[in-house]
Amino acid sequence: MWCVIVPTYNNGGSIEQVVTDILRHTRNVIVVDDGSTDNTAQILRKMGVSTVTHPHNMGKGAALKTGFRKALEDGFTHAVTIDADGQHFAKDIPLFTEAMERNPGALIVGCRNLSEKNMPQKNSFANRFSNFWFTVQTGIRLPDTQTGYRLYPLASMRRAGFITSRYEAELELLVFAAWHGIRLIPVKIDVYYPVRRISHFRPVYDFLRISLLNILLCFLAAVYGYPMKFVYCIKKRKKRQ
Repeated sequence: MWCVIVPTYNNGGSIEQVVTDILRHTRNVIVVDDGSTDNTAQILRKMGVSTVTHPHNMGKGAALKTGFRKALEDGFTHAVTIDADGQHFAKDIPLFTEAMERNPGALIVGCRNLSEKNMPQKNSFANRFSNFWFTVQTGIRLPDTQTGYRLYPLASMRRAGFITSRYEAELELLVFAAWHGIRLIPVKIDVYYPVRRISHFRPVYDFLRISLLNILLCFLAAVYGYPMKFVYCIKKRKKRQ
């Protein structure tokens, strides 16, 4: 059983349409309001969807953690995560659920066309930067390690701890999933970037945080990540025998 988790912070201009589109595919929606100070909370109350509210802004990683915990409490086994700024299309949800049915224990990763019209140049650079270090840390190549459109196997994600609480947490989740033997399956998705788009990403501060996280993950890859991958490979071979 799966649900959709929508972390949001001050997305009053887009959250209603995002949730409305999701409801065309499922009623199982959990919105995590990460301390919004605009009219997001009022819109969500009017819509009557399941909402968990942080008393103040704690970061996207913290919002995802809250959403995962709520989903598990409600009995869901998988969760699709969608950004609240309108860049993702709910019509792509079946791509994730179909991939989940073929690979029930996998983490399904949405992959954008980085040459898409209106794709911010900084996004393309950040993704190439992130993809490179992800390969160094895991030995796995993924075309898009920065997207927030994913489907997580919730029980398996319990093994993936959170070091960080903001944007970089999504990269961390991928890395720890790979280290713990969770398959990463990419699916192509559409994306929309309006000319004027509200983003809470702080280029200098958040890029510095991501860089520091990559340094830490490279160290952990040597002492923990690659040894864990080896252990899980041995376990899988024994199961096949």
